Amino acid sequence: MRPSRTRIRTCGATAALLFAQALSAAVAPQRPGTELGFAVFETQCTRCHGNPAAAQTRAPDPAAIRQMSPERIYDALTNGVMKAEAQHLTDAQKRGVAEFMSGRPLGSAAEGDVRRMAGRCERNPKLPAPDSKPEWNGWGNGFDNAHFQPARAAGLDERNVSRLALKWAFAFPHGVSAFSQPSIASGRVFVGSDIGFFYALDAKTGCAYWSFEALGSVRTASTIARIAGRPGVQYAVYFGDNKANVYALDARTGGLLWRSKVENHFAARITGAPTVSGGVVYVPVSASEGFAAATPSYPCCTFRGSVVALDAVTGEPRWKSYVIAQAPRPVGRNEQETQLWAPAGGSIWDAPTLDRLRRVVYVGTGDAETAPASPRSDSVLALDTADGHVEWFHQATPNDAWIGGCGGAHPPLACPKPLGPDRDIGNSPILRKLANGHRVVVFATKDGRVVALDPDRGGAVVWRVQVVPNPKDTMVGVLFGGAADASSVYYPLAVGKMVAVDLATGAIRWSVPLMDAGEEPGPQGAGPQSPRYSAAPTVIPGVVFVGGYDGRLIALATQDGHKLWEFDTARSYRTVNGIPGQGGSMGSAGPTVAGGMLFVGSGYAVTRGMPGNVLLAFALEHGR
Repeated sequence: MRPSRTRIRTCGATAALLFAQALSAAVAPQRPGTELGFAVFETQCTRCHGNPAAAQTRAPDPAAIRQMSPERIYDALTNGVMKAEAQHLTDAQKRGVAEFMSGRPLGSAAEGDVRRMAGRCERNPKLPAPDSKPEWNGWGNGFDNAHFQPARAAGLDERNVSRLALKWAFAFPHGVSAFSQPSIASGRVFVGSDIGFFYALDAKTGCAYWSFEALGSVRTASTIARIAGRPGVQYAVYFGDNKANVYALDARTGGLLWRSKVENHFAARITGAPTVSGGVVYVPVSASEGFAAATPSYPCCTFRGSVVALDAVTGEPRWKSYVIAQAPRPVGRNEQETQLWAPAGGSIWDAPTLDRLRRVVYVGTGDAETAPASPRSDSVLALDTADGHVEWFHQATPNDAWIGGCGGAHPPLACPKPLGPDRDIGNSPILRKLANGHRVVVFATKDGRVVALDPDRGGAVVWRVQVVPNPKDTMVGVLFGGAADASSVYYPLAVGKMVAVDLATGAIRWSVPLMDAGEEPGPQGAGPQSPRYSAAPTVIPGVVFVGGYDGRLIALATQDGHKLWEFDTARSYRTVNGIPGQGGSMGSAGPTVAGGMLFVGSGYAVTRGMPGNVLLAFALEHGR
């Protein structure tokens, strides 16, 4: 619920913008609604909001601000009680703060409901069983998170993929990041949005059956599963939002079955899709805390990543397992006498992978935010499904404690020492069975390593390979995911390449550039059209699809990596719902394939990239 009388108050002139000039250059060129809005809040607002030393000012807690609408926050910064304190902020910074803290772009709540749009479905028939038609369910289309679609369900192959053509486009009003990976079930597309609405569309036509307004942006993919004990409801759709809420909706009508808050830290959110099995919903929890946590007014750092198990029927918690077992405690004060805390960190950005044989879930963890780094940071964890205890873990990068704002010769006292390289494992571990009957859990790192672990021998290393040269230990590798068929695993690289690695041996089968001749990828985040590739790929027999920051969606042959098809998504569209549509970068979620169609969101302006607000659907064009 939104507070009805809480006001954003000043705690005096000292609240005004300690780092405005430095931050202005970094933030002003960006579109609002990005993660950079939270960086502004950390550096400019936490001197009063959320700082126990300023409690007498009655400045509302950040958690209370996160319940406000973007319009209310923006009005306070431009015309209201915070106008004086925000006078040095650019308009883009004010919009960024309003949109990140509220969890949705300005103006979106009024226009996101499908009842206000064109292109509604004429009727809403009974929902057939999800597996009665070709489906892509959840993040990885299966408990193994392989991002793989078999030939029969795909309806596409290397012989006909060149005939793919745009069939329809659906636009999210006021959206800037179309970053929710669509799930396909029962002939419908289930997809979230950065504007805080979740939609059910007809897969063939794009008409809208219903919309549901969540409490914040929905970045996760969704999972559809049968639900018991709910009269009149056969199937539920599960997803999370950027305020750490998990939802179960009636998949046919969009009616709310339950909502569960899984973490109370004001920076907490859910970016990885929930995994549902056996009446349990496994939820990964991450946070934005580290973006600019070194600012002296911020009480760094108190968030711990976790996996939460919820009852699929009621939403009640069964267990919660933290990456860092010890709760944060006071560890001293910084140069402004702000209380510092440790240990912290270990966000889980990725969807849990379920191993039903061993009865564990595998997750990748992020870096620590405080030193010394937890041995479970930058790791793959195996958690028992019964109670969440850690069966085993494998740490890929030790001593990686990192937060933003620690550059320069004299970093703030909150900065970890030594400062780590920021090597979060943001890609879901992939579980695959080999031809010899052995199994492997495969993951990749930001610095260009691919590693296979043996899940049946406590996570022992089977093989590891450096798939791209990295003499300077920079971010050249894998961010959000890979895809695997029966023999190989495929990863896009930040340097603008795609690599195929043999699952049994770790041998590199091929590595090909994804840019045209003469193009250069540039450094990480060099510009909105820098052709970096960080979004998860998708593989079907004979073809692997990948989208990039430059807006191009590419299909490559799995045999040798040669290009089969390409489509530039970064353009404007006429949409089925009558909302102006614009494509942009693809930076996290991958395309999904089912029933001879391909679906992908275009637009990724989370930190940098070209904004966009469209879900695109492709089908085979006949007569070619």
